[in-house]
Amino acid sequence: MNNTSVEAGKVWSECLKMIPGIVGVQAFDSWFAPLIPYSLENNVLTLVTPSAFHNEFLEQHYVDVLKTVIHKQLGPMGKLKYRYPVEVNPDPKMSKFMTEPSLYRPAVTNPSTLPPVDVFNKPNHEIPDPFVLPGIQRRKIPSNLIDSMTFDNYVEGDCNRMARAAGWAISKEPGTTSFNPLFVYSDVGLGKTHLANAIGIQTKINFPEKIVVYVTADTFCQQYVQAMKNNNIQDFIYFYQSLDMLIMDDIQFMSGGKVKTQDTFFQIFNALHRDNKQIVITSDKSPVDISGFEPRLLSRFKWGLTIDLQIPDLETRHAIIRKKLENDGIEFPDEIVDYLAYRITSNTRELEGAIIAILAQASLNHREITMDLAKEMVDKYVKSSAKEISIEYIQKIIGDYYNISVETINAKTRKSEIVLARQLCMYFAKKYTKLPLSTIGAYCGNKDHATVLHACKTIANLYDTDKKMRASIDDIDKKMKL
Repeated sequence: MNNTSVEAGKVWSECLKMIPGIVGVQAFDSWFAPLIPYSLENNVLTLVTPSAFHNEFLEQHYVDVLKTVIHKQLGPMGKLKYRYPVEVNPDPKMSKFMTEPSLYRPAVTNPSTLPPVDVFNKPNHEIPDPFVLPGIQRRKIPSNLIDSMTFDNYVEGDCNRMARAAGWAISKEPGTTSFNPLFVYSDVGLGKTHLANAIGIQTKINFPEKIVVYVTADTFCQQYVQAMKNNNIQDFIYFYQSLDMLIMDDIQFMSGGKVKTQDTFFQIFNALHRDNKQIVITSDKSPVDISGFEPRLLSRFKWGLTIDLQIPDLETRHAIIRKKLENDGIEFPDEIVDYLAYRITSNTRELEGAIIAILAQASLNHREITMDLAKEMVDKYVKSSAKEISIEYIQKIIGDYYNISVETINAKTRKSEIVLARQLCMYFAKKYTKLPLSTIGAYCGNKDHATVLHACKTIANLYDTDKKMRASIDDIDKKMKL
């Protein structure tokens, strides 16, 4: 037994002392006694469970118990993973296991609350709840938060660090920071919805009593139309004004000719802001560039903090892939992780789609996860726009070809083989990317645009005059297109 197993046994033994008093003896014997401590590394306790079903049952019914006892032993950063058999063999050493993390999905339901208007003396009056919940007693307002979109699963990088920090600050003091409203914008697939949900979920963790509602602008518009048909538009407004936090996703879908809907949202916005209730808005454009909105509403979008999410850089793409694989309890060879991170540069959604396609093909057709499979899936299922060759990918291909690290290619040196590799990077970057010469130079050793032009001319001349160099360039070109 190694040291991590011994430490895991000690921690789990202390956890077991607390659990019977929380869940009762029968539940303890059925669901917790069979768990076996496996390892404790980096504050992550791994437990062996009898089956995947056992994991799911624990996650659905006892995850709060596990979270409580593990945090008691390991502190607030303590985490849990399950290890369970997928192929059982009479020889235990031949059995195959899979490991997946506990999601610790927090409760995202709102507390029971009274209707925001007096309807008790109006027997035929409908409850002003656009999510159509019956009854006039205290009722649950659905938060609509997606419980898997937490801050724990939100990979931080240079592309989103400021937005994440602002969201985290809001969740600690909703409505009272200067970030009200928080207006987050970006192109599709860069994590706006995930961040918005994470803010709502963390707020619910910090303040369970607060009423948090996530709604898309499209759903809001449909609810408005229904309220007009039912002649209860004022109740609709009162409902949204009663919230503690409103998260409006994809506000751009409220643009165009929806003047009355915008006017209603204007009233809701003013009331929430006046009462220090938090507003979070996402969009595909900044308030400066978005069109089809009334000027008075646009001006309010700018009252708080406006922030954009950028395309993730190479390091962040690597982290996103590894986090996705960790959450799914899957491992990819490092070369496939590198390939996906270098090859798919447009957005997070394309990265996750490629991973899902590879896993589906491997599982359904019993294929091994190889580089050939990864390339096949990327070619088939990833949009061509997402497969635009990045300068990082170019540098990696050329570095691998000449057995030189990317850091060395970009270093300040005049060694002929390094200079040639750097010039090839510039040449192919000009050929395959839409980057301006100054940006290419910045990526390639912080050179200016004149140096990039000279490099491109040099490589073009070598291609025309040197047969050996022509063969090398053609070979590199083929690798770029794989």
